[in-house]
Amino acid sequence: MLGILNGLAGIEPPGGLAPALRERAAQGIVRRGKVLTWASSVAGAADAPSFFKDLTAWECSDSSFHLEDAVSVDVRSVDDAPLISEADQRILLLHGVAFALEFSRLVYALDAPSPVRCILGVNDSNATFRFHQIRSGESWNAPDLDTYRLDKMVVIDVEPANI
Repeated sequence: MLGILNGLAGIEPPGGLAPALRERAAQGIVRRGKVLTWASSVAGAADAPSFFKDLTAWECSDSSFHLEDAVSVDVRSVDDAPLISEADQRILLLHGVAFALEFSRLVYALDAPSPVRCILGVNDSNATFRFHQIRSGESWNAPDLDTYRLDKMVVIDVEPANI
């Protein structure tokens, strides 16, 4: 759908990265104990709180946001449910990948670098971006992305060289 076999130059979002996504990246990320969060997040976790099974699930919940709230696409309402066209899903994916590349700079700038996974999920009702540190024995997404039949999934691992 993204045409990445032609190289990354072909996946620049139309008009460049949405200003609201640039603003989100400008917020930065911080380490709070064992977790990474948006710098603007007020949440904190000494360990995985309450109903979260682990720190990875906590980070994914805290970091998740809807791309369609930041990118101008047509979200129609059909039978009281949102509906996003295939063309607009592609635009959301383009912005999501471009945002993940911008986000990777935040990971590289961490004082104590750690590998981070960015997860994009786009379907006909919404598009989400979330991140978590890569930890042994913990995962938020299914390893086989082909199991996601209703979602278009993109997983980008950012692994700083100096860890």
